Amino acid sequence: MAKLAVLITLLAILGPVACQGASVCFNGWLRVLNPASCPRGSRNNFFTRQRRPAPSGPGLSYGYYNNRGSFCPRAEGIVRNAVKGAIDQNPGIGAGLIRLFFHDCFVRGCDGSVLLTTTNTGNADTEREGPPNKNSLRGFEVIDTAKTAIEAACPGVVSCADIVAFAARDASAILSNGNVRIRMPAGRYDGRESFANETDQLPGPFSNLTQLQDTFSAKGLTSDEMVTLSGAHTVGRARCQFFSARFAEMDPALAAKLTAQCNGNDDTNVNQDDVTPNVLDSQYYRNVIDKKVLFNSDAVLNSTETIAQVTQNANRRGAWERKFEKAMENMGKIGIKARTDTGAEIRRVCWKVNSA
Repeated sequence: MAKLAVLITLLAILGPVACQGASVCFNGWLRVLNPASCPRGSRNNFFTRQRRPAPSGPGLSYGYYNNRGSFCPRAEGIVRNAVKGAIDQNPGIGAGLIRLFFHDCFVRGCDGSVLLTTTNTGNADTEREGPPNKNSLRGFEVIDTAKTAIEAACPGVVSCADIVAFAARDASAILSNGNVRIRMPAGRYDGRESFANETDQLPGPFSNLTQLQDTFSAKGLTSDEMVTLSGAHTVGRARCQFFSARFAEMDPALAAKLTAQCNGNDDTNVNQDDVTPNVLDSQYYRNVIDKKVLFNSDAVLNSTETIAQVTQNANRRGAWERKFEKAMENMGKIGIKARTDTGAEIRRVCWKVNSA
């Protein structure tokens, strides 16, 4: 990982403009001058299009914490209050919680592995240190606040993985002004391992359409679900280093505004949606059509293969919201760990595994 850290630092210094014509690796997260510079073991050629079965979420159920044997009826309310309090202070945390859920589920399944700083095998090179996550993910403190309160109410019952899922659900409801209502089943168990190099399973901002479809397909999700979940880019912020090479491809007025905001600093963060930056809505799809999106992975949705879905989401009232609700629920079923699985537990503290 020391070599990977050097590579990330070099990328930040050079910026995407210096990498024009360069190779893309780490599943669309890194652009490098020489393919040989890609981190060892990273997916330079991405995934082969071989769709796994749709995630089924074995063991999950609605109202899980009202059941005998997993009884903690206050759990969901505690998470909801923690999320609301955090978003009231900083709306950007809501986008961070949605992203945290996505980044958890796409690596080792929805098992809370994204939260770990130490693991069962003692490594500190966890998912939080991977290129897509390092100095980027937000919302950990909200999860910790909710977990502390839940442990006081019913210790050893509610998993951190379920708290992450509930937090994303509640953030979606709040940021959409109640227009997105995700039915989120629960019953996930927490994992005990987490590795930075496995974060190359996350689709990156430099990905093309085929790479996006293959990445989602590897998780059992459809191309339509990929388009739907991409709509979460209607909230949150992004570093200039991930899109500053695209100014010439953007709407000229937006490109001029972003050029001024970035001001040559690739570490500057800007709103992903310049129209409704703090509202989870379908504006993202109008932005795709109007060339007002930031990442290459957003812009490629304006293609013959996906433009019909984009247009429907942009123009049909409520269409995207309903699809987003279902896609988030389906994503929450990826790679579920059950009580009987090796390495499954209910963590007492979300950032570390339970002691042996």
